[in-house]
Amino acid sequence: MSGWRHPARLVVLAFLAATAAGTALFMLPVAAEPGRSTGLLTALFTAVSGITGTGLAVVDTGAHWSTFGEVVLLVLCQIGGFGIMTMASVLALLVSHRLGLHMQLTVKTETNTLNLGHVRRVIAGVVTISLAVEAIGAAVLATRFWLGYDMTLGRALYEGVFHAVSAFNSVGLALYPDNLMRFATDPWICLPVVAVAVTGGLGFPVLFEILRGRSRRRGRWSLHTKITVPVYLGLIAVGTLVVLTVEWSKAGTLGPYGVGEKLLIGLFHGAMPGTAGFNTIDIAQLQPATMLVHDVLMFIGGGSAGTTGGIKVTTFALIAFVLLAEVRAEPSVHVMGRKISAEVQRQAVTVALLGVGVVMTATMILLATTQFRLDDVLFETTSAFGGVGMSTGITAKLPPVAQLVIIVLMFIGRVGSITLVSALALRERRRRYELPEERPIVG
Repeated sequence: MSGWRHPARLVVLAFLAATAAGTALFMLPVAAEPGRSTGLLTALFTAVSGITGTGLAVVDTGAHWSTFGEVVLLVLCQIGGFGIMTMASVLALLVSHRLGLHMQLTVKTETNTLNLGHVRRVIAGVVTISLAVEAIGAAVLATRFWLGYDMTLGRALYEGVFHAVSAFNSVGLALYPDNLMRFATDPWICLPVVAVAVTGGLGFPVLFEILRGRSRRRGRWSLHTKITVPVYLGLIAVGTLVVLTVEWSKAGTLGPYGVGEKLLIGLFHGAMPGTAGFNTIDIAQLQPATMLVHDVLMFIGGGSAGTTGGIKVTTFALIAFVLLAEVRAEPSVHVMGRKISAEVQRQAVTVALLGVGVVMTATMILLATTQFRLDDVLFETTSAFGGVGMSTGITAKLPPVAQLVIIVLMFIGRVGSITLVSALALRERRRRYELPEERPIVG
């Protein structure tokens, strides 16, 4: 399998084509509000941000883009969400096919979805689940906008659909200059957004397995689901706890709110770094400790074949299991009654370390080309790589070269991990000999 027929390269080509189309549409005069114009860099940045589901913006979404432009952005977000979940799932099918009959049977047993006869069902499942979750979220949000904020029914439906699609596809773009800060104390807005965003972040394989009710038929989940669900929810709990603990009495964040309101905001901001990236408090006012934890959660991201970026929850968990096995001096890595192969361990370490390298390189470039603090720059680059879209407010102030770095980072963070893992797994290269073993000093 070589050339541009390689499936991992086809993913890159598909996203580049969608980006080019989106950029061209954003540059049309009809895409911007009257009196506003859109340059090439702004159009490209917005197209990449939408198609990768990142949500960083160099212009005010509601003020700069016309209804046509907002619809184009919404379509790009939807295509990006469909594309990532579908492509990742189909690549998993190809990987299972290339791993041999024994591994195919193992993968089929573990997931009950990853075999080559189910490609159409996978694609149909992605579309069905995505539209269903978005429709439910849009209905709840539209009802609240209509009844609670004196919007017309048509406007409420439009805003409900926009924010539901933005939440499920991990975009985090809102139609308000303050994102969702004006709804910080409204559970009928915040909780549906969290629910939709977390659902998209879990990943299609997990959602498909849960919806099929496999636990009721066979009494257990697949290893992937058993790792993803508790680790993902655990990371959200950690984020919530940190926000509440560090920001509880800070005047610029949680200080002015009551206890119930603080809990709601804490939950919202505990979930957002690993999902959509909306905000209901000013990110620039967060304490350094909270920002650092946000950096970690954004870098990890969500579940595999989901709508989030980052290195993925399973990668983070696998590295933790490898470390635990090494500390215990165990010869192999066992997780929940299953042995983790050396190949998977190496792939997890490779994805994580390359992710660190990419973020650090981008951070150094931005520090060299701007005057912003390390906290703000690291937050921006990690948010771009993780496909989160949270920002301390420096995105629009970045010089063109820095914006180009962020564009590349958004693309790598969203598409890179999928193409990298599939390329590693789809390689056909076997070493027919081993060299003499030697143990260099570690530590």
